[in-house]
Amino acid sequence: MDRRDFIKLTAITGTSATLASCGNPEHQLIRFVPDEDLVPGVAEFKPSVCPACAAGCSVNVRVMDADVETVRNGQAGVVAMSVAKKLEGNPKDPISQGGLCARGQASIQITYHPDRLTQPMKRSGPRGSGLFTPVSWDEAIGELASRLDALAAAGDQKSLAYITRPRRSRRLALVAEFLGRFGAPAPIEFEAMDDEIVRRANAISFGHHQLPTIDLARSRFVISFGADFLGTWNSPVAQSVAYGLMRQGHPQQRGKLVQVEPRMSLTGANADEWVPAKPGTEGIVALGLANVIVTNKLRPAAGGRAAAAIEGWSSGLADYAPARVEQMTGVPAKRLERLARELAEFRPAVAIVGGAPAAQTNGLFTALAVNALNDLLGAVEQPGGIFFTPGVEPVAVKAAPLQSLSAKVLLLDDANPMFGAPKSMKVREALDRVPFIASFGSFIDDTSVLADLLLPDHSFLESWVDAAPESGAIEAVKTVAGPVMKPIHQTRATSDVLIEVAGKIKSPIALPWKTAEDVAKSAPEVRNPQSQSAIRNPQSAMRYAEPRFDGDAAQFPLHFLPYKSTQFGDGSTAHLPWLQEMPDPLTSAMWSSWVEINPKTAERLQIAQGDLVEITSTQGSVRAPAMIFPGIAPDVVAMPVGNGHEVFTRYASGRGANPLAILAPVMQAGVGRHAREDRARRRRRSPVDHVRRRAARAAARGGTAIKLKVKSEK
Repeated sequence: MDRRDFIKLTAITGTSATLASCGNPEHQLIRFVPDEDLVPGVAEFKPSVCPACAAGCSVNVRVMDADVETVRNGQAGVVAMSVAKKLEGNPKDPISQGGLCARGQASIQITYHPDRLTQPMKRSGPRGSGLFTPVSWDEAIGELASRLDALAAAGDQKSLAYITRPRRSRRLALVAEFLGRFGAPAPIEFEAMDDEIVRRANAISFGHHQLPTIDLARSRFVISFGADFLGTWNSPVAQSVAYGLMRQGHPQQRGKLVQVEPRMSLTGANADEWVPAKPGTEGIVALGLANVIVTNKLRPAAGGRAAAAIEGWSSGLADYAPARVEQMTGVPAKRLERLARELAEFRPAVAIVGGAPAAQTNGLFTALAVNALNDLLGAVEQPGGIFFTPGVEPVAVKAAPLQSLSAKVLLLDDANPMFGAPKSMKVREALDRVPFIASFGSFIDDTSVLADLLLPDHSFLESWVDAAPESGAIEAVKTVAGPVMKPIHQTRATSDVLIEVAGKIKSPIALPWKTAEDVAKSAPEVRNPQSQSAIRNPQSAMRYAEPRFDGDAAQFPLHFLPYKSTQFGDGSTAHLPWLQEMPDPLTSAMWSSWVEINPKTAERLQIAQGDLVEITSTQGSVRAPAMIFPGIAPDVVAMPVGNGHEVFTRYASGRGANPLAILAPVMQAGVGRHAREDRARRRRRSPVDHVRRRAARAAARGGTAIKLKVKSEK
């Protein structure tokens, strides 16, 4: 009987398993003794936390008995155990209020994935070859401890580096404590498309270094500058529930949504008005609205911190009169004036900023401009406006350019910079200089394939989990949940591994926790809002500066925009097949990548639906089929981020193209983050003569000049 290497939830009996394997000793399965008492056919629901993004939604897990194929001490077998069958939103959760997005539903596949790491592994071939040999946990932990002992013996503890994906849980506190007591730098947080600019702007404007909670349910008018809050930005489930109440929860009153962005997102598709503005000028649009409100005395003039952060606010924003704004942004002056009057009339009103506008080199100015507009609208900490979830624990991480990494021992915690960072950042070269790399991830991906040691984590269903979301609810939220099922492989919770390593090294580290359960249940540090406010007080007002793009504007007249996909976010869930086969909500595309082009632009460039489009920058090129898409500005082309992994299980490896790979290393001033938009040019290439066509310009994430080529596949 042939069996796929998949964790099957079946109804195999001991007799049927034995009969099926008769004559095939190599396929025989041993029935292991269950580790728990089971009640056949009876389901129960246990709480957990969705791991698909940082929103921290609480979930209810339907658990029932089943036979699970597993491997114990190298022997394949079957064991009866309680296993997760289905995830649903928790109605009692202040964040999700019973909702759960598609990524959350699909996250159950993390536990049962056929390519999940089942035990510790040690590299047995050249780095990057993907060749690993199984080792015991004692051997793996001993190896890591010996590497740390070598650093300590040389007095070189600062050569230990830890790269993690963003977490709002106590696990990050454990990591920071471990590194601090060892003498290493704080952990490095890596996220391909993060919102640090928005956090920094909120710290300057309002004294809160965190993303806001939008009180959509009580708002009558919402204007969003690039924030896809119904799809991928911040806390989409919580925001979708509140948006439904804004639209339908009040008798005889329906809130209005206006979306300002160059490429129509899921939020833009739900908006009453979609306003395309020239990329990098969204902050000018916000201040143009403020100019109309102030000039016509539609609202009392704001004079707080948020207003003080914008140069020219006290003099009435004369540089942002509607006529001038139209010249700079492409938004008609009459439309701007009408929207400004509606903002002032339909109260409460609120403005939101996120996504592409905050990812430009002038993103901080844009975010500060939107904050000042909110202050003018009276939307800060008021019903229908923005709030900041109290009690959010300060995150002990640092942002560091990975290309200058000089570690001798590197620990990877579910971060994948080889995929999320452009090749121009030279992350591969930096990792090749690190003598020893260990990964705690559950899968071999673009980055962990370079590791020397793999120490696979439990899945979220097998471990203690906790979450303290930074936004999504007006009150503080803390969720703690135990394992809903026993581990099906020989994995260990990363928290337990770090605690054990801390005790194994020659100079043991005394940590305040003994187990992963202790970590999850521990109380977070409470920040002092006054001290944060003082630290973040702005030194000088900001003025608008043109976004910086790589390449000559005269030669590169199109903008290239990589954006988070609804299915994969920044690419971290591309390995889940349910999400690969989920149609994109706007284009219906699946299992692939594509380039979105405005119909008029496509006609002018002689591009047809499905033509293979090659985007070439100074840093490389990617190819994907053309998707003729009316919801995009004529001077913009866009690609979803998510596919294009070189290594990330059978479902994502070698599938599609990664638009982040070809971007230039342009950084956002003052935050150490990579910018997301730039110029490019385009060439149409026929299969015969490769004739050069007219030039185009693109703004790619990170200041990248590109050429657009088209090859017909007819």
